[in-house]
Amino acid sequence: MSARSKARKRALDFLYEGDIKSTAASELFRVRGAAGLSQEPYVLVLLNGVAEHINKIDELIITYAQGWDMDRMPPIDRNILRIAIYEILWETGVDLQVACDEAVELAKSLSTDESSSYINGVLGRIIKLKDSIAI
Repeated sequence: MSARSKARKRALDFLYEGDIKSTAASELFRVRGAAGLSQEPYVLVLLNGVAEHINKIDELIITYAQGWDMDRMPPIDRNILRIAIYEILWETGVDLQVACDEAVELAKSLSTDESSSYINGVLGRIIKLKDSIAI
């Protein structure tokens, strides 16, 4: 598993916990990871990026996750999508397909059987429309 894959998984852990506890994920990371911050810089990039763009990211999820309200969507799926959408739209050093594939792999290993294909579909639509999305 690559360092970035590990960072995505770790960021997902913090986003999921923050979502459940209604706490900022970056704050959870700072409290728990103070000693190892320098070893996991991409985790913080993801957490801060998602936090900075959360309104737009959630708007896109609501728009392209047809048939799902944010409240009804499993929290793990919602946060996998948040990370991937952040990477697709704002993280210039990440290949679009890699961001999508990593999200699908996280869904396959951590969520329901249907989640990976659903997440792939949502992200595929966002990738297709990326250039026309106002960010």
